[in-house]
Amino acid sequence: MTAESLRQEEEQLRKQVAELSSEQKKQYYALEVAQVKDPDTYAVLNWAFLAGLHHFYLGRWQRGLLNLVLMLIGGLFYFSQLQPLLGGAMILLVFIIELPQLFNSQNIIHSYNNQLMQRLLKQVRGEQ
Repeated sequence: MTAESLRQEEEQLRKQVAELSSEQKKQYYALEVAQVKDPDTYAVLNWAFLAGLHHFYLGRWQRGLLNLVLMLIGGLFYFSQLQPLLGGAMILLVFIIELPQLFNSQNIIHSYNNQLMQRLLKQVRGEQ
């Protein structure tokens, strides 16, 4: 999604939040504050630790574990001189796959937070 479409989606969700009762708003904002994610934290985790920590931050455990395992095996192969080319290739593969997410971290987190807002609205309204 584009930044503009995400902004419009968030605006619509904020209008729905404004229509909640006072008690529902209080409940909604308490949930939102506890669960909303920061794009800068996501970007730092991605940039500093290509091993997949940014996926754990969003609760995407499987993808995070896959990245972590590939990086660890690649590092083991590379630094132990068992298969340095294979190890370097594995590390490079993870880097190439994760690099676009670094540059798109603002939109990824904006989309995640919009989806969170939708879930919380349903929860507060009792629509589960």
